Amino acid sequence: MKAILGKKVGMTQIFAESGEVIPVTVIQAGPAVVTQIKTAETDGYDAVQIGFEDQKPQRVNRPMTGHFEKSGVAPKKYLAEFRNDEGETYELGQEITVADFEEGKKLDITGVSKGKGTQGNIKRHGHHRGPMTHGSKHKRLAGALAGATYPSRVFPGNAGPGRMGRDTVTVQNVELVKIDTDRNLMLVKGAVPGGRGSLVKVRYAVKGQGK
Repeated sequence: MKAILGKKVGMTQIFAESGEVIPVTVIQAGPAVVTQIKTAETDGYDAVQIGFEDQKPQRVNRPMTGHFEKSGVAPKKYLAEFRNDEGETYELGQEITVADFEEGKKLDITGVSKGKGTQGNIKRHGHHRGPMTHGSKHKRLAGALAGATYPSRVFPGNAGPGRMGRDTVTVQNVELVKIDTDRNLMLVKGAVPGGRGSLVKVRYAVKGQGK
């Protein structure tokens, strides 16, 4: 499975031995701890729940307090569940760190994209604008959405203005360029969904795990 939770720190660049400049995203990953183990016999599927970042006990409700006590771990602020399709063995309270990952491997990283509020159809869907001269009144409007007497209505699903961003996005096969075990940092090539300080889920790529 090889999965961990972390927070996006920001972007920077590093130099490869060949002198190539590599843009990287820095992720403060873990340490995470196993809080629950699900099996096909008891839950119908194999999965592992991990927690990240300590939480004050007074901010945790009673059901979750009992959940953490049963696992024998301190209350955590973030929880996430990952399918254990590879049959790896885990124990409650087991710590997962960046040292469990290997440089050069491919990762799938999931995060929530930046929210951009309500946007028009041009920014949201990449539509072309109308003519800018000759008295045009539809420079950035959506234009005609339906026919006249037939069908005499707007079909559902038309691309138009609306809420943009705040979607769960997964980038696949991202290269893990460098690991800093002293500071629990992962440097991955390219961009990662979300803003600075946002939670991200990191796991080995389902496909393309080789170097």
